[in-house]
Amino acid sequence: MLEKLKVLFLASEADPFVKVGGLGDVAGSLPAALRALTAEAAGGQKLDARLMLPLHPVIRTDGVTLRPEAAFSLGHASGEVQAQVYAADLDGLPVYFISAEPVNAVQTVYSTNASLDAGKYVFFSLAALEAARHLGWQPEIVHANDWHTALACYALKLRRKDDPLYREARSLLTVHNLPFMGPNISEQLAAFGFDPPATSLPWWGNPLPLPLGLWGADAIVAVSPTYAREMLTPAAGCGLESFLSERALQMYGILNGIDTRRFDPRADPALDRNYSLKSLKPRQENKAGLQRQLKLPVSAETPILAVVSRLDPQKGMDLVFDALRFIEGLDWQAVLLGTGDPELETQARRLQKDYPDRVRAEVRFDARLANRIYAGADILMMPSRYEPCGLSQMIAMRYGCVPVVRATGGLVDTVRDGETGFAFAEASAEALSLALRRAVSVYPDKNDWQALQVNGMSRDFSWKAFARQYAEVYQTLLKGRNNHR
Repeated sequence: MLEKLKVLFLASEADPFVKVGGLGDVAGSLPAALRALTAEAAGGQKLDARLMLPLHPVIRTDGVTLRPEAAFSLGHASGEVQAQVYAADLDGLPVYFISAEPVNAVQTVYSTNASLDAGKYVFFSLAALEAARHLGWQPEIVHANDWHTALACYALKLRRKDDPLYREARSLLTVHNLPFMGPNISEQLAAFGFDPPATSLPWWGNPLPLPLGLWGADAIVAVSPTYAREMLTPAAGCGLESFLSERALQMYGILNGIDTRRFDPRADPALDRNYSLKSLKPRQENKAGLQRQLKLPVSAETPILAVVSRLDPQKGMDLVFDALRFIEGLDWQAVLLGTGDPELETQARRLQKDYPDRVRAEVRFDARLANRIYAGADILMMPSRYEPCGLSQMIAMRYGCVPVVRATGGLVDTVRDGETGFAFAEASAEALSLALRRAVSVYPDKNDWQALQVNGMSRDFSWKAFARQYAEVYQTLLKGRNNHR
């Protein structure tokens, strides 16, 4: 019997232990989906995927038991850094947590202190590789995510030839958001014994963890096929487009999936009435319930336009505020849920003040309300200036909420204009308002609107297909390794 292919999955956050953004959703779902693949789906070998996280002080461990598993130290200019590894089991998924002073120095997952974050994540990336040695488990694939763990790919490339444990290992780096490249880590690298890097990166990229990880990784995955292509252009390449173009043969675009057990209108406990693709009529009860909860007039004929998002210029939230004013003559209600940029939070509250009978600005994080909005609103607005993947539009479609999106990144790959939603090209309030006019004009036609809902709800955004694509990349990396022996 073939041994399982061993995959060490590194992330800074993972639901249910700790979640700040979309990475928490991905890291909380993908490793388990990898383990669930059959050998046939995984290209001939089942996957032994294991998740590794920093043991942040804010980690939630409800329902799991942390077991001391190993202890080791990393050499550092100021003396040995002691580390402890704890293990847990999450529904059959092995999860490891690394604790040490650099991790404990930051109370939150991410801080505003660049030096502390640099020390924390440089340490974690290096400690993750060392931890495997003390766990007696030899990964063949090291799968890192974003700048926080990208340095593991860089370190693996430099140390592979001298370290028997990792001589046969290959690395993959998933890029969820290219502009977030991390802080200058030159000082931390030197303290852990790394010489100044000699890479093919632009000079300014050598002190930053994400570019170093991109240089070191054996494969690079962007979180949608369109974003993978956009990263090779000046508009979205963030100054790395020439370097990435040289690595284009090692680049892939794989969409993120969603947890279809957590986001399921047939069983979601947050809803007033559960419903399904085959029985959409009860969805109206959720709309009425949402209107009552938000103290909006209860009207089945009035479409509810929704935002469930970080309030950020990248997400195009400023475009939403202006676009709604442009279409004030139409019949609609709107609910905006999220937090973020203080000025955008102020604008959201101002919009509610100006339209008290039709707008609600819920400036907070509320997962339960988010699901109620997906199940009760009619239209989800996602006018992102750029969107590597996006999850909200997938969740919305699963709940029968029709997305209106800008045609960029993963939104292009998931929303089909006129079939599952509405798309527009220009990042402007005018273009968004025209797309909203299209949507609102279709809404009264119950047959056409239900066709949009059914088409969207029929799409499969579960992790199964996307996990299979990752497995194929893993197999490609191992074949390349074997071909170059």
